[in-house]
Amino acid sequence: MSTNEKTLFGHPLGLYVLFFTEMWERFSYYGMRAILLLFLLDEINGGLGMDTGDSGAIYGLYTASVYLLSLPGGWVADNLIGQRRAIWYGGLTIMIGHIVLAFPGSQELFFVGLAVVAFGTGLLKPNISTVVSELYPEGGGRRDAGFSIFYMGINLGSFLGITIVGYLGQKVGWHYGFGAAAVAMFLGLIVYKFFGTKYLKDLGMEVKAKEKSVNSDGEEVAAGNMTLTYIFVGLFIALMVFFSLNGTFEWTGKKEVVQSIGIIIATLLPFYFLNMIYASGLNKVEQKRVAVLVVLFLGAVTFWAGFEQQGSTLQIFADRHSKLPFGMPSSWFQNFNALFILMFAPVLGALWIWFDKKNINFSTPAKFGTALLLLALGFYIMVMGSKIAVTGVKVSALFLTFTFLFHTLGELCLSPVGLSAFTKLAPKKFMSQLMGIWFVATSMGNLIGGLFTGGFDEENLAQMPELYMMVVWASLIIGVLTLLLSKPIEKLMGGIK
Repeated sequence: MSTNEKTLFGHPLGLYVLFFTEMWERFSYYGMRAILLLFLLDEINGGLGMDTGDSGAIYGLYTASVYLLSLPGGWVADNLIGQRRAIWYGGLTIMIGHIVLAFPGSQELFFVGLAVVAFGTGLLKPNISTVVSELYPEGGGRRDAGFSIFYMGINLGSFLGITIVGYLGQKVGWHYGFGAAAVAMFLGLIVYKFFGTKYLKDLGMEVKAKEKSVNSDGEEVAAGNMTLTYIFVGLFIALMVFFSLNGTFEWTGKKEVVQSIGIIIATLLPFYFLNMIYASGLNKVEQKRVAVLVVLFLGAVTFWAGFEQQGSTLQIFADRHSKLPFGMPSSWFQNFNALFILMFAPVLGALWIWFDKKNINFSTPAKFGTALLLLALGFYIMVMGSKIAVTGVKVSALFLTFTFLFHTLGELCLSPVGLSAFTKLAPKKFMSQLMGIWFVATSMGNLIGGLFTGGFDEENLAQMPELYMMVVWASLIIGVLTLLLSKPIEKLMGGIK
């Protein structure tokens, strides 16, 4: 940081430009997400009237696509237009998509609007996080603190979006809610346009691929191994052909489409990571760090697969099986997450600093393992609540409240920590791409979560405790494994905490 750079609370003013841009983008995303499944299920008040299986599949595919497209969005920024232009064009595209959704029309037009929003988010999401990291070239704890502030902006937007869009959608009309999301993105673009040039200066304007390629030690990066890349591409295509011929892919229904897309993504990702590690000109230290990112990625997929039930199975539970205090819209339950973030983010941030001062080593892998254990605890509460719900009795709002509390504490152990870790461990040349990979973890989690929702049969409520218990066991096992392996993983990080 330059000694004459203007700061607020010890952070560059550019952070707050990105804070408010991201806040309004998250308003639009989380606001619309809060009502999307309800709109798809609604048969009476102008919704699409779909069954639970198809609605869950579409919800999962949309929320997965939003984050999956972060990977090509990062590539476009790294190789073609730079991060700052990607943020601008992404925001414009998101606003146009929400405008399409704001007007009643055919089912096909609605899906076009969803697709446009997803493409725009894929451009904006990874690149705004990359520019945050560029505000702190010195790295260290100050960057972690900057990401914690940025993360509070995300959740302030979420809180406002769920409150306003949720109310408008459920109490006034679905398309009023979708329209409010378009207005929010417009406000974010205004903030970015008028303050970005002044306070972000040239950060994120250069195309990374055109800059001199240096590694984390300042040495020029070796040329990639294109022969190996072609081999990986050929193997991936061969597998796709094999899966097509043996009937693995099914395209007959919405749920089957989501399953097939999930298989394609799950098959593609190992080849992507292998190519990054072995065919991209990385030195040994960088290869080990990318290997750590793979481990963190797998932990994050598991976490988000459970956490993202907020907008699907937990939303259905809130709407149909919970006592709603004061006649509030059921979508407002999703606000508990954002509210708890705003309450506890400063507390956990201070706790990490206290650990550092006391020389208590609570590493990034250990935080990920803790996040998964907290997720398991939250879902165990839902197991107990669902055992009451299957008797036909609506359960106290406290079950969902405590579930959201433990899930939020888990999110604070994983999400801002993961954002910061990916910016620290990623090779410079591939920063935005690997930030995209971080969001692909959320994408995979949403896909899995959407398919999980498809198995949520309203005609067979007795299955509900068993379904939630599956999430408990998966989170518990992977969380414990991550904690046990945290020391070896930490060694691979090469001194980066």
